[in-house]
Amino acid sequence: MWKTWKITSSFAQNIKPKTVKIKYKKQKMQLNNRVAVVTGATRGIGEAIAVAAAENGSDVALWGRNEDLLQKTKQRISELGRKAEAYRVDVARQTEVDEAMKKVLQDFSRIDFLVNNAGITKDNLLLTMKPDEWDQVLQTNLYGVFYCSKAVLRSMMKQRYGKIVNISSIAGITGNPGQTNYAASKAGMIGFTKSLAKEMGKRNICVNAIAPGMIETEMTQRLPEELKKQYLESIPLGRFGKVEEVAALVLFLLSSASDYITGQVFAIDGGLQM
Repeated sequence: MWKTWKITSSFAQNIKPKTVKIKYKKQKMQLNNRVAVVTGATRGIGEAIAVAAAENGSDVALWGRNEDLLQKTKQRISELGRKAEAYRVDVARQTEVDEAMKKVLQDFSRIDFLVNNAGITKDNLLLTMKPDEWDQVLQTNLYGVFYCSKAVLRSMMKQRYGKIVNISSIAGITGNPGQTNYAASKAGMIGFTKSLAKEMGKRNICVNAIAPGMIETEMTQRLPEELKKQYLESIPLGRFGKVEEVAALVLFLLSSASDYITGQVFAIDGGLQM
């Protein structure tokens, strides 16, 4: 049973309540003329990230393998009044990555952000998966992150500032039948993120990962209707996500609002993995 105690001392009665005002610095999502490298920037999530970065004040180096699509994304960003350059790069090839990163530094003078978004799938059951299907997915999805991150680190360390965001997947957390190669690459990306964050923290370089679930892209559009229905029934929010929603989360991790966040994995999946 609770009792109510009345304070009667003269000292307590002379205490007057005070209003305490807490001052804080309002955070903005502006990127303040920074320079971002976005891989896989030709469509879907990568294109949305590149456009969102430009809309919020960043110049963008667009990486991809399709020259025509790169030029279309470049045109979109140029119309926003930001500088954009397109680089035809296969992130699975270290020599191409190293050369492209040098070219970006020549064209923009600095690199503040790296978004490792490039990725492929070669779905198959493990019993029938060919070694080439395994190798291609790991080479692009995981080795590509290694090549790109390593190539940009010296520049970021020199300026004592940088942010790397790796686009992983819910498959890297929960697994997915028929995607042992893809899930392994995305799980590897998460371990890579946490380890690199610990290495680079003292140099003011933040490294985080995002794990999208079912997002409306060309990849999900190709799924059989029955499979889409099964996924929708498993998502508490009852819908697939939008590429703009993923881009908004990336934007937060690139902005100054996330300066005290590193080594984290952010799921954006409508509650799918709960």
